[in-house]
Amino acid sequence: MSIVHNFPFFSILLCMAAGIFTSMFKQKLAKWVTFSVVFAVFTLSAFTLALTLRLDASYPFMMGHFPAPWGNEIRIGRLEALMATGFSGVLLLALIAGFHHSPSFVSEQKTNLYCIMVDLALAAILALIYTNDLFTVYVFIEIMTIASCALVVVRQNGHTLVAITRYMIMHLLGSGLLLLGISMLYGITGHLLMQPLNQAVRQIVQTGNYTGPLTVVIALITSALAIKSAMFPFHVWAPDTYAFAPPLSSAILSGLISKAYIFVLIKFFYRVIGMDVIISQNISQFLFICGSSGMILGSVFAISQRDIRKMIAYSSVAQIGYVYMGLGMGSNAGTEAALFQMLVHAVVKSVLFLATYELINVSGDRKRFHYLHGAGYRNVVAGIVFTVASLSMVGFPFTGGFIVKLNLAVSGMAYGGWMRAFVLVALAVSTLLNAVYFLHTVVSIYRRPSQDIVYPSVVKSPWYAMAAMTVSAVVILYLGVGSQPILDIIKEGLKTLI
Repeated sequence: MSIVHNFPFFSILLCMAAGIFTSMFKQKLAKWVTFSVVFAVFTLSAFTLALTLRLDASYPFMMGHFPAPWGNEIRIGRLEALMATGFSGVLLLALIAGFHHSPSFVSEQKTNLYCIMVDLALAAILALIYTNDLFTVYVFIEIMTIASCALVVVRQNGHTLVAITRYMIMHLLGSGLLLLGISMLYGITGHLLMQPLNQAVRQIVQTGNYTGPLTVVIALITSALAIKSAMFPFHVWAPDTYAFAPPLSSAILSGLISKAYIFVLIKFFYRVIGMDVIISQNISQFLFICGSSGMILGSVFAISQRDIRKMIAYSSVAQIGYVYMGLGMGSNAGTEAALFQMLVHAVVKSVLFLATYELINVSGDRKRFHYLHGAGYRNVVAGIVFTVASLSMVGFPFTGGFIVKLNLAVSGMAYGGWMRAFVLVALAVSTLLNAVYFLHTVVSIYRRPSQDIVYPSVVKSPWYAMAAMTVSAVVILYLGVGSQPILDIIKEGLKTLI
């Protein structure tokens, strides 16, 4: 075993250690430590991805001295390495583009706390991607929940406190359902590692014993992760949380943390239960209906908003709907489209929140659309980046969003009758609605401003922040024109996920 095999464990350990030591540093040094840790994790994840591309199967990494099924372990394959590389890369760009705004939202005394929570959130994301143990899933979901709350509530105003209260209520409900589901599953199988669990579940299905409790377990864990990832209609906590959190926090929560929960659900379906059981229990149909509804109704809610932050927050509900519609198709092709959407949306949504704040910043900190007229000229880079990200959300060719919708349509075409028609109609309606509010916003930021509105003198953002947002826009375009290698990795990685 080469040292590269250890990199996933090193990544998690590095983030956890940074969460401890960052509290001891001064504010400026704490930021640099967080930058360095995220960059190191991105580098280690890229090396891990290169390693897995040379391997035919995923490999386990034993945690401690006890092998499976008694000990704990992480399992690393192409799909896990790809997600870790993508998510850490998005976080790195978000930190470069958004950290310079933190003094406007985070007091100097809380800068260290903010950096600690970023480190712990990344540690939790990596652990959820790599872990092969359900109890570890629960532990790091709780860590991520606490870190997420801190990333939001660090901006203390009335809107944020209301939003975080709703967030905590819904996420505590999700955590309770998850713990209950894991406890019941352990009670009927005697296992927590995913491969032994899969064998035990297969035996339950074959013998017919405990099929009722197994159905309850699947429903509990699916509902828990659906709540935490803001699937419609469990999305009620998401819009205010994303809209009123600091811009960098919104980018992290909407772009990354919600995707980690969905990835855990995909691992639960494929590695623990089996998609054939999920389909037979009609869980996939439930996700398909909820995802399709969220695609359309999330956009309807977004259209009615007058605050650009709330509009983008509601669009997250619609975009998560695409993921769940693909997963709900119950096929590998649908899941591959869902996984690619997770990567695309991570890049697009994180840079959307950050570019939006740049446009708000040059408009006198005003968020309503008529105040944003001309913002694309007052900050040219932010305007261009916002336009590219918006076109991807709509699904214009040569963007990542177009490939997502194309793959979902192709996956839907594999079905006959009403489901094929439903997929195509839902995609068409959702795309039309996306165009209504995103293209309207793009037009607004380039419209001539009213003469009676006085805007403050423009303070230029740091060059490195603009460079990071530009790189994000380039990545969005690359995902539209050079997506095939990534899709191939997802396809092969899904095979080793089982």
